[in-house]
Amino acid sequence: MAPSLDIVIAGGGRVGFQTAELLADQGHDVTIVERDPAVAERISDEWLATVIEGEATNPEILEQTDVENADVIAALTGETGLNLAVCMAGKELSPGVRTVARIDRASGESYLRFVDSVVFPERAGARVAVSEILGSDVQTLTSVTGNLDILQIRVAEGAPAAGKQLSAVSFPRGTLVISGADGDRIAGPQTELVAGKSYVVGVEPDVADEVMNLLRG
Repeated sequence: MAPSLDIVIAGGGRVGFQTAELLADQGHDVTIVERDPAVAERISDEWLATVIEGEATNPEILEQTDVENADVIAALTGETGLNLAVCMAGKELSPGVRTVARIDRASGESYLRFVDSVVFPERAGARVAVSEILGSDVQTLTSVTGNLDILQIRVAEGAPAAGKQLSAVSFPRGTLVISGADGDRIAGPQTELVAGKSYVVGVEPDVADEVMNLLRG
């Protein structure tokens, strides 16, 4: 099990609060900084974590979170500029802290000059929505790759690859079948692609359609 971390979250709104809940469930110590008194009160009522009311960009407020001993500060408000400011202030007070900022657009890599990591929750939400819209036969695993797609694909009856071993299927370069049927084993050349079974597959975007045709027909 990963060691427990001390984490400061700026912003107790939808994203910040749900992130905090997940982290707390995993055993991490979480402190939320929320500037809206009503939201701060609601969080305090719903959840027994440390909640500090105030502006996270205020050094005095950040110091109340014991940021100097925190492992991570994650600024997850809905304002990109504010999030960057919080992270930069946190870094100033605690140079060793890892910083994570929520951004409002996908192409935010330039922000990595100022923070250690960026997150764009709306993109992850959209990818989950796409998976659900397309149905249960193809699911996208989010938050672990950049442009590379990690898909869970159910092999369709009559698909070109159905019933064949991996060694007998000419997948395009940029494809890696990761798991055997239903994720029980790592795939190998002798792994059979059984119709009706699901496999985890890594694909580069430009070959995704070809891979889908082989597995779904």
